[in-house]
Amino acid sequence: QVQLVESGGGLVQPGGSLTLSCAAPRSIFSIYTMAWYRQAPGKQRELVATVTVGGYRVYVDSVKGRFAISRDNAKNTVYLQMNSLKPEDTAIYYCNAANSNYRLPWGQGTQVTVSS
Repeated sequence: QVQLVESGGGLVQPGGSLTLSCAAPRSIFSIYTMAWYRQAPGKQRELVATVTVGGYRVYVDSVKGRFAISRDNAKNTVYLQMNSLKPEDTAIYYCNAANSNYRLPWGQGTQVTVSS
């Protein structure tokens, strides 16, 4: 079964850092813009960052300057480096294709908790 597998989450203090990874099927990874999303308790899932096959990156305002998205096309893996983490970054983080027409079923996600 084709699936997305996110990893790297955990508990971190405010100001700390985490790096998330997502292994994606080559069927979507090789040709589509990939994205990280997050869903906080009681809120809708929101887009965090996108990266094209060529490496062009876009971020939501709330994470600009703190998060960095990247991709390794040879490994079919997309990363999210998160620095200067804040309590409001607490959420389950997911990856998927940026275009809803090409998305796979959502994976389990990886929990990020920012708390002292």
